[in-house]
Amino acid sequence: MKLLTGNSNPALARAIADYLELPLTEASVRRFADEEVFVEIHENVRGEDMFVIQSTSFPANDNLMELLICIDALRRASATRITAVLPYFGYARQDRKPGPRTPISAKLVANLITTAGADRVLAVDLHAGQIQGFFDIPTDNLYAAPVMAADILERSGSDNLMVVSPDVGGVVRARALARRLDNAPLAIVDKRRDKPGQSEVQNIIGEVRGRNCILIDDIIDSGGTLCNAADALMEAGAASVTAYLTHGVLSGSAVERVNGSALKELVITDTIQPTEAARASSKIRILPIAPLIGEAIRRIADESSVSSLFD
Repeated sequence: MKLLTGNSNPALARAIADYLELPLTEASVRRFADEEVFVEIHENVRGEDMFVIQSTSFPANDNLMELLICIDALRRASATRITAVLPYFGYARQDRKPGPRTPISAKLVANLITTAGADRVLAVDLHAGQIQGFFDIPTDNLYAAPVMAADILERSGSDNLMVVSPDVGGVVRARALARRLDNAPLAIVDKRRDKPGQSEVQNIIGEVRGRNCILIDDIIDSGGTLCNAADALMEAGAASVTAYLTHGVLSGSAVERVNGSALKELVITDTIQPTEAARASSKIRILPIAPLIGEAIRRIADESSVSSLFD
């Protein structure tokens, strides 16, 4: 097998390559003067099992085009199998029609990846599990919960913990983490979202007084929802609030919002390359995800079980 990466997160690609003790495939992924993407692979990949590592994070459209063109280049170079490794799958939040005359962009992007020539997809914490069904090719969805649970147990233990979902839709994710934390109790933040990026907390379902609360979610973008939830939990008597999120989008003034919030700490994985502001923040810590992705890649190449990673 061979690994190829675009420009979205080269540090993560190198960490995965180090875990697998493989070099990254020599290739040029660059731009013409008018910003068209051009890909040239400098090694023979005929007959190879290829894994293209590329998060479709900001700038989402550029990184998506890099992914599609890398896949097309490999297909035309006669690679035997091409797996699109998407640590972060952009457009995943557009997985349904929230109103009339709106697109389901997650399905469109799934079609583009399939049409480009991918034979398989490997993603991390898809925003909604049903997105796996948007692809007409085998799709593995990795969960960051085991990595997060190990970190929580190492740093805090399981005493006096309460896992909190920031909304009703995240209960399944929160329950899975709570189960790994010696069946910690669960609470839910009941919120109302009037429009994207803005939400208002209505109620806290569950008794959080005196508890060390662990907020769990898949994406932090503007940070408004998470910070509002942390403030509400502290007002309800929580002893502390720590947040664990898989994908640190952190757009706009999100880092400043986190720094000024009631959060004790925000822990994100490196599925998206952290910004300098995120690295400099005393409240934000980066959790490496490369071993999990690397082990999944190894198992796919060996035709062994990926789901057993989460048993």
